Amino acid sequence: MSEEKVKKLAKSSTKGIKPSETKKLSVSKTRAKKIKHTYKVKDAENSLLLKLKDGDVVIEMFPEVAPNHVARIKELARAEFYNGLKFHRVIDGFMAQTGCPYGTGTGGTGKKLKAEFNQMPHKRGTVSMARAMDINSGDSQFFICFGDCNWLDGQYTVWGQVTSGMEYVDAIKKGNGSNGEVSEPDEIISLQVIADI
Repeated sequence: MSEEKVKKLAKSSTKGIKPSETKKLSVSKTRAKKIKHTYKVKDAENSLLLKLKDGDVVIEMFPEVAPNHVARIKELARAEFYNGLKFHRVIDGFMAQTGCPYGTGTGGTGKKLKAEFNQMPHKRGTVSMARAMDINSGDSQFFICFGDCNWLDGQYTVWGQVTSGMEYVDAIKKGNGSNGEVSEPDEIISLQVIADI
């Protein structure tokens, strides 16, 4: 092919634009219903779609046992707070923790939640709120259990359960040492309430 027939592409003018600044394409009601149906959830308003590098994870939430935590997680997800946050603490066989805006485990939104300890067990796929020594210090950080962790029962607020895509949670990059700190950690691509898709 001769050079004069080759069309040069201009540099993209959208590079560096934040997702919130881009116009979202509308989805028809029929298409939206089909998309939601593919995730097979009981209640789309109380279910989350967690997009990870390897695939989609569906989390069903428990507003009946942790109403304030579920409401806050949905509020933060709808504000796109979790998008791009790191899995800063990941311990193989135990759990993957995220939700710190600094990526260090030292931050949150500044809005503390009163503990809602419940009878839900910490088992494989359980999603529970991280906290400091103060039981009422949960904020935005949460963790997903890789296996059964019954020693955590009654000590942390369980607010959800992975119902599909646990294999993608298993693939999250693990940390080294007892604290599970991760160098170049994996990130949340996005976290959405399925009813909003």
